[in-house]
Amino acid sequence: MTTMRELRQAAGLSQEKLAELAGTSQPQINKLETGQRKMTVDWAVKLAQPLGVEPAVLLGLDLPAAPVMARPARPAMPALLRTPPVGAQQQVQATASMPVRAAARGGVDQEMFLEDGPIDWIARPDYLKNARDPYAMYVVGESMMPRFRPAQLLHVNPHKPPAPGAGVVVVKRNKAVLVKEFVRRGPETVVLREYQPADREFAVPLEDLDTLHTVVGLQEP
Repeated sequence: MTTMRELRQAAGLSQEKLAELAGTSQPQINKLETGQRKMTVDWAVKLAQPLGVEPAVLLGLDLPAAPVMARPARPAMPALLRTPPVGAQQQVQATASMPVRAAARGGVDQEMFLEDGPIDWIARPDYLKNARDPYAMYVVGESMMPRFRPAQLLHVNPHKPPAPGAGVVVVKRNKAVLVKEFVRRGPETVVLREYQPADREFAVPLEDLDTLHTVVGLQEP
């Protein structure tokens, strides 16, 4: 499998130059290449443009630890995947596209945030053509494998009520979200299911819950 180092070399970049383009430091690039730092959605978005690949490619990389280079080049700083200016966003939306909204923040629950605004735009599938405010988000973590795998792009309809067994984006009142399976709604809790590290059901108190967004499709990386 192609490694991040091979992608960087194919792009003709030193660690120092990649760091400069990505707005980070050379040691951070070296840690990502040697497996000392985990590839997250945030890192994938920062590095995808200077490497000339899609973020999903980086999220799908298997990055084993490798020996530190004897003379590592010194990286620099990131060029984030830019959100189009307001006028451009309106044109994108007018041509039936939808935003990729989620950015990973880490944590044992693989919590992510929708507050940062779009990190990308994709074509809206036909089954969301008339939906209001659809969006997409990358899968991060392995808690829903084999149903949802890391780097898959989920298509979400925030206004479709979930049926038992549906995949859902659970938006908490603190604006963090979880990607899980909807089981049932009780008088005081919503019961969800995850598959890893163990297949289990667990309850989220309604007082901690903002809303549920239904996953209606997915896109392979």
